[in-house]
Formats: sequence, C-alpha cells, structure tokens
Amino acid sequence: MTEPIVTHGPAGGEGDGANAVEIRKLWTVFKSPGREQVVHRDLDLTIRRGEVLSLVGGSGTGKTVLLRQILGLEKPTRGEVSVFGEAPAALSAAGAAKVGMLFQRGALFSAFNVLDNIAFALRELKVLPDALIRDAAMVRLQMVGLKPEHAWKMPSALSGGMIKRVALARALIMDAPLLLLDEPTAGLDPEGADEFCDLLRGLHRELGLTVVMVTHDLDTLFDLSTRIAVLADQKVIVTGTAEEVIAYPHPFIQQYFQGGRGQRAAQALHAPPAAPAPTGR
Repeated sequence: MTEPIVTHGPAGGEGDGANAVEIRKLWTVFKSPGREQVVHRDLDLTIRRGEVLSLVGGSGTGKTVLLRQILGLEKPTRGEVSVFGEAPAALSAAGAAKVGMLFQRGALFSAFNVLDNIAFALRELKVLPDALIRDAAMVRLQMVGLKPEHAWKMPSALSGGMIKRVALARALIMDAPLLLLDEPTAGLDPEGADEFCDLLRGLHRELGLTVVMVTHDLDTLFDLSTRIAVLADQKVIVTGTAEEVIAYPHPFIQQYFQGGRGQRAAQALHAPPAAPAPTGR
C-alpha cells in the first residue's frame, strides 16, 4: 500500500511568514495525587496562514486543550507554541487581538445585551470613544447575519443559532487574523448547521482568516476544512486533505472516517448539486 502525501509534524519548505501557528515538541500532562495523565507527547503541528485546519480525535485526545494553549488560556507542560511568531503568554493587549475564539456554547455574558457582548473586548481596551465602539459592534452584528434590532436583546431571548452568531461577532470584533472554533455547529439542526457553515466559509474568504476548528460533525468537517489534523496516540499522527487523511492506515481513522456516517458525509461532499426544483406557471 502506498502512503498518501501527508504532513507528519512540521511542514517543510515554508518560512515562518507562511505559518500562523507553530507547535513543537509539546507535552501536556495533568497531575493529580498519585497519578499523571499524559495527553500530548512530543506533539508537532504547523498551521498555515489562510487555511481552515480541523482537529479531530477521540475523546480525551486534548483537542480543546490544544485550542486553549494556542489562545494562551492554558500553558503546556513543556514544548513551544508560537502564534504569528510570538508565545501566546507573551502577547500584549494589542497582540491578543491576533486571536479570536468561538467557544462551544457561545459563553455570552448573561447580564449584557447582544451589542455589549460583542463590544466587550474593545471596551476593555479603554482607548476608543463609546460611539465608535458601538458602531464597530453593529458592523460585526450585521456581518454575521443578524439585524440591528437584535442588538438590544438579552442572551436568554436568543435561539441557539443566534447565540453562535453573536459569539462569532464577538470573536471578530478585534479584527483578529486567527479564529479558533470549538464545535461551531454543535447543537444546531441540519439547516442551521448548513447556514452557519456558509457564514463561516464566506467570512474566511472575505476576511482572509486563518481558522482552527475542533468538530465532531463530519458534514462540517468535510464542508469547511482545507486540511485535517488527526490526534491519536498522544500526538498528531497525520495532517492532510480529507482524501489524504482518510487513506492513512490507522485504526482510529478507519473507524472514524470509514464507518457509515463518515462514508455518507464524504459522498455528500462529492455529490453533484441537486437540480433546481421546477417552477410553476
């Protein structure tokens, strides 16, 4: 069997300017009394500027932990994480604008209305007049497909899909070139998930974003990913296009991608578009 052309660890032939994130020899160890749990061991990963890279893996492989380490919310036990050439922990208030994150359940502030949730990070900088902050937040609100009248609603009055859109607008308020997505379509019905994928695809193209996504939804994975990185055996075992990854010989990949759900999602990706419905006279 011929192995596919894939990336195992660092991509070769690229200068630092071609990469948004560099992760080298990363270890993540969680310690409790009398026990150590190694989640990542000598993990290497390169995320290229402008791509949509999806992280997949079984439960406990540390996908969301890796997102939090890129964001700087958690520190690896050892190893290096570089975001646009800087360590996440060293990012200044201005540098922190390089990364935005959409948390799995939105994580909106329940005491703030929609507009104040979106504007929160800009207000915390305390350098812009409030009128300008409100205008910027309103632009992001409409950028994610919500109407101006939604600005004054409280999170408790929003549907699940609207919460996702508000959280996405908040992640975009600082014009961050790197966007982290944790299960972006979780909890959405199929139509809502398709609409959110269309929104993400359009924003990725129009804003030139680099996107790192964790998802268990195979339709979302195949729909959006430029490349897929598979976490297993405490490291990234393979990185490549969907076709390259699916062809890689590993028990987890065979189970995950070549089961019934995986095959149906892959077939839908390559299916020709449906013919338009006939119109009545």
